[in-house]
Parts: sequence; C-alpha cells; structure tokens
Amino acid sequence: MREKTEGEILKEKLFNKKENGWKSRNQDERNVIFDYAKGYIDFMNRSKTEREVISSSLEIAKSNGFKCIDECENLKPGDKVYYINREKSMYLAVIGEDSIENGVNIIGAHADSPRLDLKPNPLYEDSEFAYFKTHYYGGIKKYQWTTIPLSIHGVVVKSNGEKININIGENENDPIFTITDLLPHLAQNQMEKKLKDGVSGENLNLLIGSIPYDAEVDEKVKLNILNILNQKYGITEVDFLSSEIELVPAMKCRSMGFDSSMIAGYGQDDKICVYAELTALVDIKHTPKKTAVCIISDKEEIGSMGNTGMESHVFDTFMSEILNKLGINRPNLLDKVFCNSRMLSADVDAGLDPIYSDVSEKNNASYLGRGIGLNKYTGARGKSGASDANAEFVAEIRNIFETNNIRYQIGELGKVDIGGGGTIAYILANKGIDVIDCGVPVLSMHSPYEVTSKLDLYESYKGYKAFFE
Repeated sequence: MREKTEGEILKEKLFNKKENGWKSRNQDERNVIFDYAKGYIDFMNRSKTEREVISSSLEIAKSNGFKCIDECENLKPGDKVYYINREKSMYLAVIGEDSIENGVNIIGAHADSPRLDLKPNPLYEDSEFAYFKTHYYGGIKKYQWTTIPLSIHGVVVKSNGEKININIGENENDPIFTITDLLPHLAQNQMEKKLKDGVSGENLNLLIGSIPYDAEVDEKVKLNILNILNQKYGITEVDFLSSEIELVPAMKCRSMGFDSSMIAGYGQDDKICVYAELTALVDIKHTPKKTAVCIISDKEEIGSMGNTGMESHVFDTFMSEILNKLGINRPNLLDKVFCNSRMLSADVDAGLDPIYSDVSEKNNASYLGRGIGLNKYTGARGKSGASDANAEFVAEIRNIFETNNIRYQIGELGKVDIGGGGTIAYILANKGIDVIDCGVPVLSMHSPYEVTSKLDLYESYKGYKAFFE
C-alpha cells in the first residue's frame, strides 16, 4: 500500500468529509439499525393520523413508567410525566437533576401529515355512485391522490357526546376506497393543463359505493351507504357535522430496496421524527442533568394554528404545571426557563433526489444515508420566516454529535430562489429558546408514499438521545 501524499493528508485534515454512513457499519451494527427500523415500521402501521400517533405514543410512554402530570401532586428528579391535549398533541418530560431555572432540553416534532379530510356535509350521490366530498389538508400534489387505495380513519362524535372510532381499509378483509381519474384516451384537455391544475380540489371525491337500496326513494345508493353506516356505527348523516374523518393511503409502511436499506410509507413527515424523539426520551437510562422535554404537536402542516397546534399556549401551561409541582414557580420564571433552554426542532429535511437534482444546490443538500440533517434556517428566498440558529448553538450541537459519534450533515431546503418551507422552530425561538431544525432527510416529501433511510432514522434516534442526556 502506497503512502499518502502530503496533499492527500492535508485534504483529509481540512475538508469536510461527506460520506455514505453505511460504509463504516459492520454487519452487527447494520443489524441494530434494521431492528430499530422494525419497531418504527410497526409504529407507522398503527399510527396514520395524529390521534393514532398520540394513542401509540401514550402506550409507549406508559409502558416506560410515564404518568399523567395531573396524577402527580409534586415532582422530583427522575420523575416521568406527560400531558395529552385533546387527543391530538402530547408533551412529555423527564425531570432532571439540575435546577429547571437553568433551562431544559427540548425536542419537538409534529404528528399531523398531509391528507384529505371529509367536508362537514360529505355524502352525495351522482349517476348511481355514492361519494364523499373532501377538503385537502396541507401541501399536496393533488394528482398524486387519485387512483391509489385509500383508507378512512377518524372519529364521529354524536350530539350526546358518544364517540365512535372509525378505521376502515387497513385490515386485509376491509374494503378500500379510491379517487378516480380520466383514462388517457379522453384526457387530452386535462393533459394540456399545468400539472397543478390537472386535478382540482373539488374533484378529489372518494368513491364509496354503487349498490342501490331496494326501495322507491330518491338517492337509493346514498341511502344504502347510510344504512350500512347506521347498522355498523349507529350514525346518521347529521353526525358527520361533528366528525373528524381523514383519508390516508391504505398502503403499509415497508422496508424498501433489494438491500432493505430504506423505508417507504405514508406520513413519514413527521412521524419518523416523532418515533425517534419519543424512543430517545423513554430510553434515557439515568436521571438526566437537565430536564428532558418531548413535544408531539399538531397542525404543523397548516401553520401550527388552533389549540392543538404549537401556536397555542398549552405547552406553556404544561411547563408551568411542572414548575408548580416542583414547588418553585414564581412570576416570570417560565420566561427565564425558556430563555435558558435549547431545542431541536425535529422535522424532516428534503433529501436530494438525483432525478430532480436541478432544484438542489448539491454542496448544501442533505443526502439519504449520510445521517441526521441539520437546517440552520428554513424560510423562503431571503430567509423569510426563518428563526436562523446562532453560530454558538450550532457549534454546541456539533460538539454533542461529534463527541457521541453521531453522523450528521448540514444543508438547506433547495436552491435559494426555489426552496422554501417552515417548521415549529420559529414559534419556540420566539420564546427565547435556542432552536435548530434537525431531522431525517426524505424523498417524495408530502406524497402518499415517502422514502427515508434506515441509517438516518437510527442516527436521528442516537442524536436525540445524546442531546437529551
């Protein structure tokens, strides 16, 4: 073997090495990554909506000794508590040894994903077909949601308060549903339209039935569908007014590729970061120095508004309750805690896709298989809407990752005048917290079937755990 030249040695010393993380993993290490991914895939197949994410997360939390904060009269170091906000967002904490006044370590992800919601009055009949009218949620390419198998998830709440959970299309014995599209032979006019206009939002109508009810009435097919729903769930058409019903892809989350190195599934934005942060929190073996806090928020895909979104003050209330039960609360203490705190905004990153590489600046893009992705800022064009992490905090996170041998990369969300996006980072930064976006790179983001790397998932879990500890 020849000796390295002076130039090669200098390059090795000075260049930022950007290497595929699989290269340095032996078979035992790869097996650990694959085993962790199995747990994630199982979590995903039970957790397609934000309510289901919270239900699955609660199960994990309880099995690891977490208690509802309302059940605790006081708190001490080592205690594990959670609070669930309207079944759609959740906050968890492990109380640390250090005074909470000196700040906490926070990781926050979101449970909601782009999807189709039912309109308040969804059911109608046309030409002896029954349909549900939908209203899309979040940023989607509408054409991607036609001609794929869809399942129905959600809750119907009657005026008397009775709540009925609905999940149809995931079990192999269930029927599935779909949104039809034009055959190419008749789609000449459609094909002339811009891609974003090829399918309109009002035409994203779910086909749900075609057998008429045997009676001399109008809208026989609609009547038959309502009769089926009434017999199975005890609901009538008016009960849709107080329902939250979502349409999501009926495809299962699965390992992908001949080498099984990747994961394909719906809703990985941002459930992959939810799973990584949650398992990192529950796997803390000893009482952490600083209190570790995990956020699972809702409504990020539509601006984090509403009382389950990050813009609400429910998280502040949870933190105030911790201060109350530690017996140390006083005016302005919560503000001081936040100003001394650090946070990883655990949201997915745009992975570079070589087929569409023209939208990325390759030297500042995140790549699948190179580890957890950091975004110092998101926003659009001139960093509009970004919180822009301070250099000192970025260096602190680098130190944590490098000290703990966490593979990471830092990039941007596409080229300057093309890219743009946002997370919950700015909301927490507005409280005085040091925040940086830090998550898993994704291909086909916001599509019905996103792709991630198992290595990046595992590195994110390790990175989040190191940050908490």
